[in-house]
Amino acid sequence: MQSWPEVDVPSVPGEGPPLRLYDTADRAVRPVAPGSTATMYVCGITPYDATHLGHAATYLTFDLVNRVWRDAGHDVHYVQNVTDVDDPLFERAARDGDDWMSLGQRETDLFRSDMTALRVIPPRDYIGAVESVTEVVELVEKLVASGAAYVVDDAKYPDVYFRADATEQFGYESGYDRATMDTFFVERGGDPDRPGKRDPLDALVWKAERPGEPSWPSPFGPGRPGWHIECAAIALNRIGSGFDVQGGGSDLIFPHHEFSAAHAESLTGADRFARHYVHTGMIGLDGEKMSKSLGNLVLVSKLTAAGVDPGAIRLGLLAGHYRQDRTWTDEILAAAQDRLALWRKAVALESAQSAEDTVARVRQHLADDLDSAKALDAIDAWAHDAVTLGGSDPAAPGLVSLAVDALLGVKL
Repeated sequence: MQSWPEVDVPSVPGEGPPLRLYDTADRAVRPVAPGSTATMYVCGITPYDATHLGHAATYLTFDLVNRVWRDAGHDVHYVQNVTDVDDPLFERAARDGDDWMSLGQRETDLFRSDMTALRVIPPRDYIGAVESVTEVVELVEKLVASGAAYVVDDAKYPDVYFRADATEQFGYESGYDRATMDTFFVERGGDPDRPGKRDPLDALVWKAERPGEPSWPSPFGPGRPGWHIECAAIALNRIGSGFDVQGGGSDLIFPHHEFSAAHAESLTGADRFARHYVHTGMIGLDGEKMSKSLGNLVLVSKLTAAGVDPGAIRLGLLAGHYRQDRTWTDEILAAAQDRLALWRKAVALESAQSAEDTVARVRQHLADDLDSAKALDAIDAWAHDAVTLGGSDPAAPGLVSLAVDALLGVKL
């Protein structure tokens, strides 16, 4: 699947400090220690509706990770999937009298254009579930052969399920107790009451063909991939086990990330699928989480169509810490627009006070668990002084403009 266009990321003089991130599994902020090439897998969209600000906040978070790594001298191998065959897609297409493939293609195209507008660095590998079906079938075969998965005794729909007890460490990533797992499993796409399952928590890895749904051949009969196995297969075949960061929204912690990790770990024998599990908070509107199911969406495409500068959208979302649930308001957007105007006014000056310390602070704040709010405050302080007090360093405005572009993804 084609990704969106590359983003020109300039080089800032010097080098940023090593990145530290909160790890969901360890419940602590700890160093990320990649090799020369840093590796990251971030779960992509299910393309049945447009990109809202909750999506944007997640992808901006991992765009910061990408930028901080690059600033520290790493090459970055970034992988993202698209769940372009799944129940929500079929349901939306049926509701609207649409073709599910056409719907998925349209919404994926819109997502690409939104990411382009927001200047998000594209993944090196952008892989759809449909194009990874062969990889999924191979992985499911191995799971069944190892005893980690089984075919339910159902002549009509011989679905394949992964055993939740297939790895001794299952549950380490989320840290949830069984009651919490059971609750989230139901709320987030699980099927605990499916007859023939050995444990209500066992996760679907291959769904046998249903009437009116697409299917592909497999040794278990025609069908299609389960949700979690898709990400396990795509990640294993592009960056392998033990990659640096697996990322997504906090609503993916369980069951999606827990099971995708367990699928891989049951085959590789590794203790951890990823070295860091990183999750973003939810973006709300009017006191509710912003989501497609609730319909309370602020869409990136509608904001940009109304003339909102994508840089202001970035700044509005980066004004809060990525791990916090937070609310989007008109006041946040207005403040971001004012901030962008101030920064642009400051970097347009012929000279200002020295900016080396400001850039160093921005780097340090971002390296400290992506504290973007403090990074923005550091630029604010410099810009305010530049506009009100002036300065004698002709290189300072250009240095700040360069740093804001490279580290924060905002073109001044």
